[in-house]
Amino acid sequence: MKIKAGIIGGAGYTGGEMLRILVNHPNVEIAFVNSTSNAGNLVSDVHTDLIGDTDLKFVSDIPQNIDVLFLCVGHGDAKKFLAANPVSDNIKIIDLSQDFRLAANASFSTPDSGLQTKVFVYGLPELNRDAIKSAKNIANPGCFATCIQLGLLPLAAKGLINEEVHINATTGSTGAGQSLSGTSHFSWRNNNLSIYKAFDHQHLNEIGESLLQLQPSLSEALNFIPQRGAFPRGILASLYLESDLTLEEAQTIYEEYYSSHPFTHVSRKNIDLKQVVNTNKALVHVEKHGNKLLIISIIDNLLKGASGQAVQNMNLMFGLEETAGLRLKAMGF
Repeated sequence: MKIKAGIIGGAGYTGGEMLRILVNHPNVEIAFVNSTSNAGNLVSDVHTDLIGDTDLKFVSDIPQNIDVLFLCVGHGDAKKFLAANPVSDNIKIIDLSQDFRLAANASFSTPDSGLQTKVFVYGLPELNRDAIKSAKNIANPGCFATCIQLGLLPLAAKGLINEEVHINATTGSTGAGQSLSGTSHFSWRNNNLSIYKAFDHQHLNEIGESLLQLQPSLSEALNFIPQRGAFPRGILASLYLESDLTLEEAQTIYEEYYSSHPFTHVSRKNIDLKQVVNTNKALVHVEKHGNKLLIISIIDNLLKGASGQAVQNMNLMFGLEETAGLRLKAMGF
């Protein structure tokens, strides 16, 4: 018996990655892929690397005979979709937008639909694995948020974030989505580097909530400088704070925290982005420089930062092996 999955927004970057994973997932059957603008077209006409892998066509309707629904839509669009298309309480929802990530926005109800209020669990397995296993709906974390949290969770779990944290992180161009803007055109982005939303990125709110979950006394600032990189995919975050830990103590804390998590690994050697691109892996590396602890964290923004993590959450929700369908490298770009 296979899990029947539906995908909303299948023509975008995260939708494409979702398809690349699920067409090869041993426990999943893709029931439909929705895209209003591409209805009737072959999926492989849009995601051309899937030629020969699937004969699916995009549809404009929303069938309800599924087990799980992935919302690969833009920020703000998940709430609009659910308001316009009430989803049966028997269908699990995994939302890749930011609409339900914060505690204040984690529930949703459609007036007069007769459906139960949908409550969303924050889907970072390294933080909420047990809650995810029993959840009906998941708010998939943001890509920057995932990368940065994986760099800080072990410290927060020990109550050791007692100084300001300084974060510099660079993301690939796919993090901006497919819609064109002045900063996403190849001619602007190539051989270029820029800072945006300094100290004010929207992912700071979910990062803060997760750290407070582990360290309720946390009051130190998170100083985050995001950068646009001149490469398609991946995130590298460097974080540092003052710390009395020795290097050996820090390494032990990180290794023990992630010892039971199959996709997050602590490396005692320096790391680089090519080690994780096209995989669902996250790598973390710690160094000590004087009284400062440096943490380097890397992920693929479209996989561990989006679609791969969404499938990881699905595996947990349906009682599958957490790694099911996620060990192979995605094709993508």
